[in-house]
Amino acid sequence: MSQQNARRGGAAWTLVITSVAGFMAALDNLVVTTALPSIRKDLGGALHDLEWTVSAYTLTFAVLLMFGAALGDRFGRRRLFLVGLTVFTGASAAAAMAPGIDSLIAARAVQGAGAAIMMPLTLTLLTAAVPAERRGMAYGVWGAGNGLAVASGPLVGGSLTEHISWQWIFWLNVPLGLGLLPLARLRLAESRGTGAPLDIPGTLLASGGLFGIVYGLVRGPLDGWTGAVVLTALFAGAALLTGFVLYSTRAKNPMLPMRLFRSRAFSGINAASLLMFLGMFGSIFLLSQYMQGVLGYSPTEAGLRMLPWTGMPMLVAPIAGILSDRIGGRPVVATGLFLQAAGLGYLASVVTADAGYAAQLPGLITSGIGMALFFAPASALVMSSVLPKEQGIASGANNALREVGGALGIAVMSSIFAAQGGYESAQTFVDGLRPAVAVGAGVVALGGVTALLIPARRTDRTAGPLAAASEPVKATASH
Repeated sequence: MSQQNARRGGAAWTLVITSVAGFMAALDNLVVTTALPSIRKDLGGALHDLEWTVSAYTLTFAVLLMFGAALGDRFGRRRLFLVGLTVFTGASAAAAMAPGIDSLIAARAVQGAGAAIMMPLTLTLLTAAVPAERRGMAYGVWGAGNGLAVASGPLVGGSLTEHISWQWIFWLNVPLGLGLLPLARLRLAESRGTGAPLDIPGTLLASGGLFGIVYGLVRGPLDGWTGAVVLTALFAGAALLTGFVLYSTRAKNPMLPMRLFRSRAFSGINAASLLMFLGMFGSIFLLSQYMQGVLGYSPTEAGLRMLPWTGMPMLVAPIAGILSDRIGGRPVVATGLFLQAAGLGYLASVVTADAGYAAQLPGLITSGIGMALFFAPASALVMSSVLPKEQGIASGANNALREVGGALGIAVMSSIFAAQGGYESAQTFVDGLRPAVAVGAGVVALGGVTALLIPARRTDRTAGPLAAASEPVKATASH
């Protein structure tokens, strides 16, 4: 690496830039949920239109994640990071100025596309800039920002909507994005993957398959799981993803080499990540509604009471990263998942129509510690399970599976909730909430068992399991 590129790629600057960018992208997953009543009052629209203000972002984000990572590997990770950040920031401004519900949905879809390019590259850029022996701590800080964003989205959205206006949930991104763009241009080092040509057939098959699966999961709770559109989307998505797997086993330069899944470390941490997000997203989705709709808290009050859960990543995730450097990622990830499961199980057992906050607090704290222990070591395990030149697509695949898990979690939990309870009264809400969160706890616990199957070797202490035999990440001093 040249002297200029070393100056550009300082670990501290890279950590700050990628953590803030990751926070922005993760925050917008759930930030809109508590603003929907205000958006409907200002812009109108039917219930399904409001739901698409959330789903449009999730859909494009999940579908384009692997493609965004592949573009970065081919054309330069810093260059594509800047493109994604620019698109995301511009789309945020467009969402804030949207004159109607249709234009807001369109802006949210473009926002998701920008985030899909930007998000997987944050982890790849960070890995290239930080020495192997310090990556656990760096992943901890990065994971703290992402975990806080995912869990605090409803609080941020509710507070801005309640005290300023719903437009500010989008305006918030604009100064952050404008501030990051020159810093990223000046301080991030350029790096690339294998330099192989883009895999167009694989990209179309993977994107189409993910679109069908996520679209079906988003529409299932609304249209019914036996609806023609839902079944068509799910079956078509599954068929395209099957075709993607078969194609990738034979392609010369596949976007996602299937041989990566022969690694127990790679397949194990991806399965654990999917299960974690399935159980966590669905539970947060329902518990945030419980605090407001049943217990009567305002969006801000509910968010503040969730802080023992949502704020814990800021305190614990850096410590989790240091632990993973010392003892390996597997035990930290597994412990985090089991604690998250225990916290959700406890909450499922104590929620009532008039539950006091003190009764909920142990579950919130335990869940928060568990979530915080998961994020940093999980990222380290993903990046260490592949060669340095494959880290971009590995990050994209892991993020895509997390997004699919989140969409699946909301769909599954909502279906269980609707089958066992409903919104008719506080008691019927609790009747549906309890079994849904209990299932969420079981799913996360299964993720913990899956994490224990990851090999015990401390591969996350290095750049990858085959680092000694691999070529270094190609870095260039692009201008």
